[in-house]
Amino acid sequence: MRVVVKIGTSSICGDDGLLMEERVQDLAQQMAWACEHHHELIVVSSGAVGAGIGQTGRHPMDLVEKQALAAIGQAQLIQAYQRHLPGIAVAQILLTRADLEHGEGRDNASNTLQRLLAWGALPIVNENDTVTHEEIRIGDNDTLAARVAQLVHAELLVLLSDVDGLYTADPRTSPHAQHISRVQWVTDEMLAQHAVSRGPWGTGGMQTKLQAAALAQESRIRTVLADSRTPDVLMHLLQGLPLRATYFLGQENPDHIPSME
Repeated sequence: MRVVVKIGTSSICGDDGLLMEERVQDLAQQMAWACEHHHELIVVSSGAVGAGIGQTGRHPMDLVEKQALAAIGQAQLIQAYQRHLPGIAVAQILLTRADLEHGEGRDNASNTLQRLLAWGALPIVNENDTVTHEEIRIGDNDTLAARVAQLVHAELLVLLSDVDGLYTADPRTSPHAQHISRVQWVTDEMLAQHAVSRGPWGTGGMQTKLQAAALAQESRIRTVLADSRTPDVLMHLLQGLPLRATYFLGQENPDHIPSME
């Protein structure tokens, strides 16, 4: 099965923004299992800024410093994955919005990813933050992961975060919030209800995850939102084992696809 897995900042970085080696190791071991069981895996990973903070001891004061830390941290992030993926060729792919939207760039990105998968390599994708500006940014890795899933015709998009799925309200602030295990399609009302909320190091929130699921549904790609801290979460998902998560089904009625504006 061809799978795109998005790993959020909160999944591999602590509250101080620093990269947590043990979390990278745990997720890398699950990636290795997936590759050994003949799944074609593409990973969209956040955490470059956190790795840059750990390398330099600096905390970003503005966008330029955040981009500079991402440039330093991206190398550290790839090295961290490679350390825990012996025997697997890890490939770094940095994309901009133009690479995913325009003819030649889109074709080049698709061809490169397809060839890497054919070779049994593991592409690690991130946005090329150091060369983008606000007008041309993808903006968040949930959206990036959905766009990559569309690009390579993935069968499944897995969004790993610090929550175990979608709730009727924010479970961190509402004691009456109820877990939603299945979503037939993402609606505009659902997007409006879950306004953006984010941690200090991430760039998304529940709204961007819903937008990503909606994008995937446009291409009939199933999406799962799960907690990265659940033991063996990726292995459970790929084996179809029961797991507390939210499953977004492939869109069946295009009239219900919400606007991304």
